[in-house]
Amino acid sequence: MSQENPSHLGDSKVSRRRSRVRHWGFRARGEPFIWLTGGALVLGLLMILGLLYLIVGHGMATFWPKDVVRMTLVDGRKVMGEVTRQEEFVLDEDGLFSLPAPLVPAARKVLGEAHERTLTRRMVRTGNFDLTRQHFTMVPAFAIEKEDKPEWALVVERLEWGRFYGTPSAFRIDGKNVASEASAVMATLEARLPEVAARRDVIRRIEKRDIGDVNRKVEAARLELRKIELEEGKDSDAYRRFARRVKDVEESCSREHGELEKKIADLRRENARFVLVARTVDGTEKAIPLSTIVRAYTPNRMGGARRMGLYLDRWWEFLSDEPRDVNMAGGVFPAIFGTVVMTLLMSLLVVPFGVLAALYLREYAKAGAIVSLVRVAINNLAGVPSIVFGVFGLGFFCYFVGGTIDQIFFSEKLPNPTFGTGGIFWASLTLALLTLPVVIVATEEALSAVPNSLREGSYACGASKWQTIRRIILPKALPGIMTGMILAMARGAGEVAPLMLVGAVKYTPALAVDHVFPYIHPERSFMHLGFHVYDLGFQSPNSEAARPLVYTTTLLLVALVVVLNLGALWLRARLARKYAGGKF
Repeated sequence: MSQENPSHLGDSKVSRRRSRVRHWGFRARGEPFIWLTGGALVLGLLMILGLLYLIVGHGMATFWPKDVVRMTLVDGRKVMGEVTRQEEFVLDEDGLFSLPAPLVPAARKVLGEAHERTLTRRMVRTGNFDLTRQHFTMVPAFAIEKEDKPEWALVVERLEWGRFYGTPSAFRIDGKNVASEASAVMATLEARLPEVAARRDVIRRIEKRDIGDVNRKVEAARLELRKIELEEGKDSDAYRRFARRVKDVEESCSREHGELEKKIADLRRENARFVLVARTVDGTEKAIPLSTIVRAYTPNRMGGARRMGLYLDRWWEFLSDEPRDVNMAGGVFPAIFGTVVMTLLMSLLVVPFGVLAALYLREYAKAGAIVSLVRVAINNLAGVPSIVFGVFGLGFFCYFVGGTIDQIFFSEKLPNPTFGTGGIFWASLTLALLTLPVVIVATEEALSAVPNSLREGSYACGASKWQTIRRIILPKALPGIMTGMILAMARGAGEVAPLMLVGAVKYTPALAVDHVFPYIHPERSFMHLGFHVYDLGFQSPNSEAARPLVYTTTLLLVALVVVLNLGALWLRARLARKYAGGKF
């Protein structure tokens, strides 16, 4: 029986010990965790960049004018429009039954002996909804016999019924054709459309502003009469005197209203003289009044400069105009205005209360069970679903506070509520309550980061507690406080669920600021970009046409949040420089 060499055993133990040292040294140096954290950072950046690529890529391409394609199918039908996307689909025996009967032979020929085959198809925006009752047509590739791009293919963007695709046939003035050739029709259209659009804008301004002012005069007089009735009764002398005054106001406003209606009728009669006649791809002629046309163009004849001009014109319309055609076209200016005003108002409301609450908790309140309980409540409040805040805002702010205000100050308008319903002020208060924990926590962290030596030095110089807070602590904590405000703005600007209950609506042309006294109307409902995205994505009657606008509106909302945050960052840097010396 052989004995083991003691030196050999010692070498084995040393080798194992060195191996363990190398193993634990590798873990001690933290290299796996460095790779793990770095990988997590890269993954997060890739997700953000992918999201931005999706939003920016689709959003920026929405308004670029595409060529119009005319397709002749194997069954003799013709389809003309803009190709919006191309996708693959699987054709099998069951899928043949979903195809139009004339296309089945061509489909069987493509299918051949195979049980199924992967093919391509195109989504074509054909428009002409008032004639065909559909906006889009799906065209399989095997069904296309011929494809071309007509030189005079015409795209007409209308106030109603969406886009029209066809070719120019004639231009009529007072019922007579003044142009029949395509080039002459387009030249006459381009010359006449601006003046028709100008008269249409005048009509809209009269209807919205002038007639609205007249109606408000009558309504104000009637409400004043109603107020006198509630206070003194119908049998009082004051009521009888004011009733005669109301009658005079109604007669005067009726004359003004008649004059404005006559002016509108004259402008509409002048616009009705001009009509564009266009022919669809199947030969149907359609008379389109110029008063219903927003723009008309022939994309297949446009060069790069004209396409860029049309692209920028569409962007300007999107940023400056009101929605039209069930929010499927036009602009989103009311939504931009409502989002900005609501976010700024929310910030002005939440920051003072959040900073004061954090100051009390950090600088004045003594540590104990109650303070700990308050901090726990604040942290838990940050995790409450936003829709719960919306329910609270509806019940407390709208119904209770707003209803009380109506009972005291606007009793003559009841049962129609003024403040007792959703409005931009109640929405701002609700979101201020929603983002209050963010500001409190950020402010507390900023205050706790100020070294105690600064406090002790201030007290040693004879300063009071408030002087120390105002001149030493707040200037040093200001960047952290502004960071809390930026986080609150970013969260509040993107919230949608609470706004659906406390003021945001699908469409309203009335802004919270206008020319009507008292010029600022916090009780009015408003449009919001986030709610507009929801409406386009889930409530639109035409989901295919709404899809590009969803990306574009999302891009605009992201850009708006970035601009607001950049403004807050600039303000934070400016205030930090201003109060760096403690002059607060």
